[in-house]
Amino acid sequence: MRARITIGDFSRASHLSIKTLRHYHDVGLLEPSDVDPGNGYRYYSEDQIAAAQVIRRLRVLQMPVAEVKSVLAAPDSEARNRLILGHLDRLEADLASTAAAVAELRALIAQPQEPGNVEHRTVPPHAAIAIHETVDREDLLDWWQGALGELHAIALAQGLEPAGVPGGMYAGSIFQHGRGRATVFIPTNATPRAIGRVERFTVPAAELAIMVHHGSLASADLTYGRLGAHVIRHEISVEGPLREYYLAGILDTKDPTSWETEIGWPIFRSDSKTP
Repeated sequence: MRARITIGDFSRASHLSIKTLRHYHDVGLLEPSDVDPGNGYRYYSEDQIAAAQVIRRLRVLQMPVAEVKSVLAAPDSEARNRLILGHLDRLEADLASTAAAVAELRALIAQPQEPGNVEHRTVPPHAAIAIHETVDREDLLDWWQGALGELHAIALAQGLEPAGVPGGMYAGSIFQHGRGRATVFIPTNATPRAIGRVERFTVPAAELAIMVHHGSLASADLTYGRLGAHVIRHEISVEGPLREYYLAGILDTKDPTSWETEIGWPIFRSDSKTP
């Protein structure tokens, strides 16, 4: 007969608190080998200590309970290792993202942002091919990359000559409410065949205050902040989508540090004749 280990002794042996062991029992992650029907006391077996140690380490690595269950229920070591390595890959990606955010924050603290040069530009209406979609704020960068790549592929396939640099238009609600209309476009005077999401589009005229952002668009909020502060101080901001023009971007190089993006804020200019 196997020895029954009280929850207190099992806690000391496994380094899992009694509260945690009770929680793991409730969620079906680590169930006691025996529960006294009279008083409800939980008892564990010696061979459960190893499982408890595995669980503790996986939870320290922030693996969700559901995934820990899958690891423990894996049919063989290959399947178990595949699940663990998948989680480790996600952790490494999160660590890289955190490291980048830390570096940006340190740079922001150490080096006060310069005001930056602001250009006023009257943009006339022009023809383009475009993709439109309502997107969530957290999906915007991924959507932008996919949509711009799709436009580029269609332009190459149909032999459409670009008539300017690619650009994007983003409704204020994306940033204000977390979801809104987004458009990416490639200017062209040729007439495309409609395929999939790609359609003919006339980019509307606009008066813009423009500032250049250097580097990854993940940190574009810094330039947006400087440009917005300038507009608030010196211009009359008007309703309308924010614009971006990708002078050097993902279609040119995979190195985000080499990217150069013009960010445009719609403004009112009394001296302009453009509607």
